[in-house]
Amino acid sequence: MTGLHHDAVRTLDAWAVADPAQDRLRQDYLAHLAERPDGLWRECLPAHITASAVVVDPAGGRVLLTLHPKVGRWLQMGGHCEPGDTTLAAAALREATEESGIPGLTLLADGGRPAPVKLDRHQVRCTGKDRPENTHLDVQYVAIAPAGARELISEESLDLRWFGYDELPGLTDGSVRTLVGLARALT
Repeated sequence: MTGLHHDAVRTLDAWAVADPAQDRLRQDYLAHLAERPDGLWRECLPAHITASAVVVDPAGGRVLLTLHPKVGRWLQMGGHCEPGDTTLAAAALREATEESGIPGLTLLADGGRPAPVKLDRHQVRCTGKDRPENTHLDVQYVAIAPAGARELISEESLDLRWFGYDELPGLTDGSVRTLVGLARALT
């Protein structure tokens, strides 16, 4: 097992969540990792852990979302863990930085350590459009943008835009709306 695997187990094991549905997901993620030493890698099918972060500007009351080319919806930044990632938080921060183009993002911390704010299990077709769907076990964080941050779109997005917390676009699903609500409340 890798250091990332140990960190994922430690992170999920230490995450105290009051919501029963989120706690069931947390237990499911831990069971997945206990059964699958490769459970963090995209090659692990039918499910694997992913990491994401919603980028927020609390002073501006806004959130940065990406229009995902494969999904066709506005989402938070995120994706697959990579061999160079040492922690789930590092994977989420790397993805948020790459996809937003914003240097200097910081993850919301609890007790001095970056901590997840939400888990989301969803079906995707990340292995190709002609391949069966698989499951992303997403560990979601909140990334705080530095003052005056300017986004820079990457090739991973169709579009990248700031939205007011109360002005999310129609092509935003309930999971993202819940994540944005949590980010707003926590920041």
